[in-house]
Amino acid sequence: MAVYSDSDAKAPHVDEADTAIRLAGRSPAETYLDQEALVEAALTSGADAVHPGYGFLSENAGFARAVTAAGLTWIGPPPEAIAAMGSKIEAKKLMTGAGVRCLPGADLTGLSPAATFEEAAAVGYPVLVKASAGGGGKGMRIVESADSLADAVDAAKREAANAFGDATVFLEKYLTGPRHIEIQVFGDQHGNVVSLHERECSIQRRHQKIIEESPSPAIDEETRKRMGDAAVAAAKAVDYVGAGTVEFLFDNDRFFFLEMNTRLQVEHPVTEMVTGLDLVELQIDVANGSPLPPRAFDAPIEGHAIEARIYAEDPAKNFLPDTGLMHRFAFPMASEVRVDSGVEAGSVVSVFFDPMLAKVIVHAPDRDAAAKELASVLRRAEIHGPTTNRDLLVRVLEHSAFLAGEADTSFIESTGLEVLANPLVATDEVPVRAAAAAAASRAVRVASSPVPQSVPRGFRNVGVANQQISYLHGDNRIDVVYGNDKSGMELIEPAGMAIASASTNTVELSRDGESLRLSVAQYGEAVYVDSAAGSVRLVEVSRYPTSEATRSEGSLRAPMPGRIVRVEVEEGDPVTEGAALVVLEAMKMEHTLRSPHDGVVTEITHRVDDQVETNDVLIVVEAHAVPSMPST
Repeated sequence: MAVYSDSDAKAPHVDEADTAIRLAGRSPAETYLDQEALVEAALTSGADAVHPGYGFLSENAGFARAVTAAGLTWIGPPPEAIAAMGSKIEAKKLMTGAGVRCLPGADLTGLSPAATFEEAAAVGYPVLVKASAGGGGKGMRIVESADSLADAVDAAKREAANAFGDATVFLEKYLTGPRHIEIQVFGDQHGNVVSLHERECSIQRRHQKIIEESPSPAIDEETRKRMGDAAVAAAKAVDYVGAGTVEFLFDNDRFFFLEMNTRLQVEHPVTEMVTGLDLVELQIDVANGSPLPPRAFDAPIEGHAIEARIYAEDPAKNFLPDTGLMHRFAFPMASEVRVDSGVEAGSVVSVFFDPMLAKVIVHAPDRDAAAKELASVLRRAEIHGPTTNRDLLVRVLEHSAFLAGEADTSFIESTGLEVLANPLVATDEVPVRAAAAAAASRAVRVASSPVPQSVPRGFRNVGVANQQISYLHGDNRIDVVYGNDKSGMELIEPAGMAIASASTNTVELSRDGESLRLSVAQYGEAVYVDSAAGSVRLVEVSRYPTSEATRSEGSLRAPMPGRIVRVEVEEGDPVTEGAALVVLEAMKMEHTLRSPHDGVVTEITHRVDDQVETNDVLIVVEAHAVPSMPST
């Protein structure tokens, strides 16, 4: 039995459930964070247990108590354990008392701004502002100096309140290049707690994991035992029951307690694949009173598993989330490939939830084979819709530092987005081929259509006349010119290619004796061409100009749908290039939009709490040199 909001009423989990209960509203605050509505949904549906999932209220002790008070079984740890470990502040205190090494930090609860500055100085910059409840990179900010501390604390509090319903934050010393290692623990109601080995989660962006694996290439057997023993001790200290994860930062053979997640983790499939255990099945059995099975006490590590998280975001734009209709979402499948997905073809990726679309997990005999297979699966995936991080994931998996097992939590930043965000199809040759295939597919579709359709650019009703259609690949324009004779369609530009065969969705090109097979799918002006070389997204160039050409260069536009949470300027204010103008909240994260150039704010079209759509004008900055202020 499932619940859903108005924003995800057509999500796959709704269709797959035997019963689905609507939570009235669109935002998380109205739906998945409403404890009373969730309990009422469970009772209405006739459920006898509640599994809290990965996020939202999964680590909320109050919700666990509400569930049990309603006579329902809570598939998770006792509320007391959630309260002790679910609060990162209290967990650090508990671990320090138990002799587990923790990073220096400070609780900011109730502190004045002056006291907050003093605590940060005592911890030592750089510091990390972190949400005490929840995880997943939400409510987290790196602070390099005192100048940005106040803004970071305020932003982290807002994000934490929006994501977890709790605005409590704290400070922690920030390590610049550790590895992130977590231990999967499991306890039953009979006092047994076991370690199910480690997962390495060092590949992160915005402090959120994007690639996870087990076992870790950095951990030897002796270290694995020490970390496992520490994790089990932490769980036993709070009489833990069910699945949980104890997270550590690993630096120069030392490990520091980071936090304990009192829930099932998003990356749990890699543990399932190497141990052969079904962790969700164990959760349900343990909640039902069963003891852990014998296999859990001596769980093996068989082979190697790696998981990659696919997000609707553009790495080339500093991971700016993307939204929209998912036309196609397909992966090549094999026995050792698993895809856990929250979307499918026809799903709408909305602004209200985390942008994670799916997890793709591969199991292989060794690490090299797992990385190679996962990269291959991602390369061949057909993802037609919002921009994703798929190409970045492949570049990480194929990077020499990752393959050597040397990547730490700074890998994305140190390697640089100019390398990792570079599209897999980075050469001119592949997009040119794709454009040729798109044009051939379109010509077949137009010719076979029984109803009038728009025709390629330059079309003339003369059989021997050459015809042209143009596409944009990013900012690059590709012109395809072709003619038709008795033998079929002949490519004139690009030169040197021939169309061996073409249908509306499959085109075979030949060049210098090489045969190339490409799949083509068109949705409006957008065309996706998939092949062994990678995926190319083209935009068909319209024959008619749009209003885009007349838009003011000084207009700051919304890059995605969202809610305005802050406007930093007033009309008439002088601003410099890069100055913060507006803070937009979308997909549970805040995004600061900055001035495109020096100038003066001449118009502000939206204010705080306004909901805006992609491309809405938010602020207009009239460009000119900002006068220098007189010296005093």
